[in-house]
Amino acid sequence: MNSKYGKVVLITGASSGIGKCTAEFMAKQGYKVYGGSRRGGEDIDFDEGFIKMFKLDVCNDESIQAAVNTVLEVEGRIDILINAAGIGICGSVEEVSGDEALMQIDTNYLGVVRMLNAVLPHMREARNGLVVNIGSVGGIFSIPFQTHYSSSKYALEALTEGLRIEMKPFNVRATLVEPGDTKTSFTVSRVYAEKAKHSNYGREFKASIAQMEHDESTGKGPETVTAVIMKAVESSNPPVRRTVGMSYKCLVFLKRLLPSRLLEALLTLIYPKSNLGEK
Repeated sequence: MNSKYGKVVLITGASSGIGKCTAEFMAKQGYKVYGGSRRGGEDIDFDEGFIKMFKLDVCNDESIQAAVNTVLEVEGRIDILINAAGIGICGSVEEVSGDEALMQIDTNYLGVVRMLNAVLPHMREARNGLVVNIGSVGGIFSIPFQTHYSSSKYALEALTEGLRIEMKPFNVRATLVEPGDTKTSFTVSRVYAEKAKHSNYGREFKASIAQMEHDESTGKGPETVTAVIMKAVESSNPPVRRTVGMSYKCLVFLKRLLPSRLLEALLTLIYPKSNLGEK
């Protein structure tokens, strides 16, 4: 694993989507890349670089500690942590069960917390490090019928803000990258809540999810998100957050300007509506 920069990177969710794209790009740039995923996988060896893959379940403390120990035993440090693992569960607030909501939060938010528990002590001791959390535009605007997903990403907003302040004395930086609709396998892997399979919200639910999946499938590829991640990686002072895509940056700007009720009305125009209760 020869490195142009000598920096050691640990990426969760590295077997697909944004995590995989970023792992491959960074490996080609000469970073020492370690990629974790729930199912694990074979190492990726290509002309421009190498990715060491291993099993890493962000919902399991033992799995996380084993992965972190693997990196530390070889490299002695972790310079960059990129938290890209995530899942999506769709359904109305009424129809997503507590257990299903917990599964969403357990991966998207508590998974990041567990990774930080394992990695931050080493970064703090080294007085050096960078944490890149992958949030979502859905963490700025709550997405109908994806409210628990949005909640998990909203939580990352607060987590990243607090983390930056706490770790600043130790020269450990943190930043949040907020992608919008991105063309990845995340779309086909989205999980429907059990009750949502026969939703009482009828065609409104189906139309909203269909619109979102259309926007994802026709959106830009994960390389656009990787490019923003790399700006943070290469910056000596990355911003608190960075939104991916000009249209989403405009939405964020509008949120600062518009009253909440007007913003809500604007968001309802984005998703198709039908008569409630129709199936």
